[in-house]
Amino acid sequence: MSSEPIFDARATSLPVLRYLVAVAEHRHFGRAAEAAHISQPTLSALIGQWEKRMKCQVFERDAHGVRTTPAGERVVLAARQALDAIRAMEAAASEAKPPFFGAVRFGVIPTVGPYALPFVTRALEKAFPGLELPIREGTTADLIAALDSGRIDVAMLALTAGMAERFAVEVLYDEPFVVALPRGHRLAEGKAVAPADLAHERLLLLDEGHCLRDQALALCGHRAGQSAGADYRATSLETLRLIVASGAGVTILPALAVGDDDRRLVLRPFAGEPAFRTIVLLWRRHDSRAAAYPLLAGPIRKQLPRGQVQAR
Repeated sequence: MSSEPIFDARATSLPVLRYLVAVAEHRHFGRAAEAAHISQPTLSALIGQWEKRMKCQVFERDAHGVRTTPAGERVVLAARQALDAIRAMEAAASEAKPPFFGAVRFGVIPTVGPYALPFVTRALEKAFPGLELPIREGTTADLIAALDSGRIDVAMLALTAGMAERFAVEVLYDEPFVVALPRGHRLAEGKAVAPADLAHERLLLLDEGHCLRDQALALCGHRAGQSAGADYRATSLETLRLIVASGAGVTILPALAVGDDDRRLVLRPFAGEPAFRTIVLLWRRHDSRAAAYPLLAGPIRKQLPRGQVQAR
């Protein structure tokens, strides 16, 4: 019989693993404690005790905030892997039916969410009855960080360079861009608008952090601040629509965000080569349910509004 104790009082607890990851993500003990639903003194004490027992400093604390030490980076990575393994164990023990065990935490960017989620949720409810789909909205950078840390399972966003190198990618559809103009604008007289036509226009864009802002600038050959209105920073596409309708400038909209109820706007396609963005599903390759996530794509594609986007 083994002389190993059944339970080692010094063993690392599951809460401590979660607290280590939370502090690394938030870089702040107070925000990590709030996210973990625990008081800051308790969280700090537990992590401090763990560091002392392991003789390993995970976090450096000073007036400027919290930084993860080189040794701490390895500890946090191992903690994330341990939490992933526990989630996989819980999934294996779940009574839920395959291919999904438990909730699929779903992230979406603001320029996709309000326009695509109605058909996404309808498609997934029909294909996978009972599937829990808690939804979180955030910028591309926010969702990438949430995927990395395991706070969400799948993200729906616009494909950008480097994503396929870090995550598993399933392409859903291509979404054309259109130019939104106020009625009476000189460019509204033509059937299409060339990118060069926008060089001297007041181009109204979303705030920094939205990938659509960067895509619009690149499409028009601008750098931030180069065009007359590129420094305008709206918080939503609906705000841009209203401001363009008032005659204050022009903007670029993805096809699903084009409303058919606002007669104050004139919409024109881009001339020449098609201008579009590619919308994808993204997830961690090592996720315990990674083989199931591609199954989400088929039902979504079937529900796409065919006249507005091109399924892939």
